[in-house]
Amino acid sequence: MNLTDFDALSFDCYGTLIDWEAGIAAVLTPWAREHHLSLDVEELLERYASAEARQEERTPGALYPEILAAAMRSLGASLGVEVSAAESEQLATSVADWPAFPDSPAALAALSARYKLVILSNVDRGSFAGSNARLGVTFDAIVTAQDVGTYKPSPRNFEVLLETVRGLGVEEGRLLHVAQSLFHDHVPARKLGLSTVWIDRRGQQSGWGATPPPGVTVSPDWTFPSMAAFAAACSDD
Repeated sequence: MNLTDFDALSFDCYGTLIDWEAGIAAVLTPWAREHHLSLDVEELLERYASAEARQEERTPGALYPEILAAAMRSLGASLGVEVSAAESEQLATSVADWPAFPDSPAALAALSARYKLVILSNVDRGSFAGSNARLGVTFDAIVTAQDVGTYKPSPRNFEVLLETVRGLGVEEGRLLHVAQSLFHDHVPARKLGLSTVWIDRRGQQSGWGATPPPGVTVSPDWTFPSMAAFAAACSDD
């Protein structure tokens, strides 16, 4: 396989294009400090990752701001801290403030010259609109958890993705899924036979950060440390 064997790229957004760890930490770090919790950023992110994944599985029809608020309350409960409505609302409404990775806009602009671009994200339409503005590109299609009624890693999200891409005229086998999360994206995508690119944003950092561990062995077809490196490889291929 070559990167030029594909006509469309589908992207996870948060963790791949948008720095959700920075966005989440911007809320959780001062909250933890205020409540005298002696956890570093990595511990907070890993605990939060578990809480969010559990909440998405329990309430798949909830909008993402509701997931964020409930996950923060669950995180607080696990640490013996009652989370106020104002504190949970701060995280729930923070998505539009989460920064794009510096290389994302330019990489997407370059890739759009060769491929159709599609978003497949565990988010709601309203929250994604703020992130889309930061990315500066018009996607050919956007599929959110709000549209599907489930959250990744549910296979249903990828089934809807495939239906959407077929509607764009992309032939079987010509879609490449690009994502940071092995848990949310690569495991279910590979089970459905999709080719995948791992954007390994955490690189040499230990632990899994805001993403739960995959739980099973999964082998993406390509791995790049950044969107810039991926876009460069596509231009060279």
